[in-house]
Amino acid sequence: MSDKNNNIIKRHSVFLLLFLLPVLLFQACNHASPENRYTADLDEIRERGKLVAITDFNSTSYFLYRGEPMGFHYEMLNAFSDYLGIDLEIRTENQLSRAFEMLNSGEADLLAIGLTVNESRKKEILFSEAIDETRQVLVQRKPEKWRNMTLATLDNNLIRSQLDLAGKTVYVQEKSAHAERLRALASEIGDSITIIEVPYDMEQLIKLVTRGEIDLAVCDENLARVNSTYYPDIDVNTPVSFPQKIAWGLRKEKSDLLLHELNEWIRSYKGTRTYAYLYAKYFRNSRSSAMVRSDYYSLNTGRVSQWDEMIKTYSETINWDWRLLASLIYQESRFMPDVVSWAGAFGLMQLMPATGANYGIDITSSPQENLKAGTRYINWLHSIFDTKIEDENERLKFILASYNAGPGHVLDAMILAEKNGMDPQKWDGSVAVWLQKKSEPQYYNDADVKSGFFRGKESIAFVTEILDRYWHYRNIIPPKEN
Repeated sequence: MSDKNNNIIKRHSVFLLLFLLPVLLFQACNHASPENRYTADLDEIRERGKLVAITDFNSTSYFLYRGEPMGFHYEMLNAFSDYLGIDLEIRTENQLSRAFEMLNSGEADLLAIGLTVNESRKKEILFSEAIDETRQVLVQRKPEKWRNMTLATLDNNLIRSQLDLAGKTVYVQEKSAHAERLRALASEIGDSITIIEVPYDMEQLIKLVTRGEIDLAVCDENLARVNSTYYPDIDVNTPVSFPQKIAWGLRKEKSDLLLHELNEWIRSYKGTRTYAYLYAKYFRNSRSSAMVRSDYYSLNTGRVSQWDEMIKTYSETINWDWRLLASLIYQESRFMPDVVSWAGAFGLMQLMPATGANYGIDITSSPQENLKAGTRYINWLHSIFDTKIEDENERLKFILASYNAGPGHVLDAMILAEKNGMDPQKWDGSVAVWLQKKSEPQYYNDADVKSGFFRGKESIAFVTEILDRYWHYRNIIPPKEN
């Protein structure tokens, strides 16, 4: 390998380590411990109530835009878990070698990455029915002033024949199918191709080509074409393979029932308008470039809103991860400071007029004042529940529910749970059940119930949605720097 190539790898390894260290540390902390491996088939997964899937984060698979999780594989996973009638937990990994290791060691049930189906990989994992097909293409930089060139002149300045890869250096993602294809191509053309496998995903390789730091890379055509809308100076029109199937991966052991159900679902889902719309949304959408260039495309900026710095500041006053507070604010107002609900709740944190008055604010107050009052209210809720709920994770659910319902109704539900032989310090399957039962006369008229009638369904969904979104924020956005 040349000194130039070594320097590129070393320089970008340092850059990626500095940029991704907070994310990698988070992921390391959230990889399953040995006692939490998921070596289960479908029956056990259903009993568990949760499908655990690995995907990669990029501009088509899984990302955040304006605080909302999006992506082709993300939405397909949601549709499949809804079909199964169970929850979904997404883990992220952009290094293919690590993703395969996570799957085969039992850290997840499913590898929902766009994997090229080939014989060597079939020895390692099971493949689902194809969810797509694509070719491998060469990513190269267009010459200067290419906009002034005729198409013929442009083609003459680019590699258009696979024969012209002889003697060239091409970068590929480590453990991708691209290196295997290039080795076969070198044999086919009877000449050498220097293939450099690096621990970067395809989008990172495309950026290196765009910046002129490497000359050639091979990527999947569907992803490369999307990226060519963000980076018009790259060319992705030279194929290096025939069309190949793209599928999801499963472990070879204890996956037969899951594979059967997944294949049945894929065959049905691919024939729907929903799938056609989903594919067009992520692979043929002219708005994609505007999203990626947005300040709130979190993969590039680490931001979810214009209020992030303020959220980070006030999250410290309640000892919360700022991403959790951001998820609550998204749930309440979608980060819109002027929104007013039908009930009169206002501002970023949707405080009711009476609550706002207690903290000296009203509908005319600034976003900062609204956020300050909202976090003071959360601190008050902590003063109620910190001594009542021992487990920190459980306590958070009670506080979130109280933010929506008011603490009186949640305290009532705790009393009802205990009176009926259930754990008053456990939310799911216990206090959440009794909060919803407060809409029934026999319970809201109970002598120990102080706050009367309440429909708890909305508050239960409120807790679930905030925590689900918080998981997505943690998957993609680094924590606050110290």
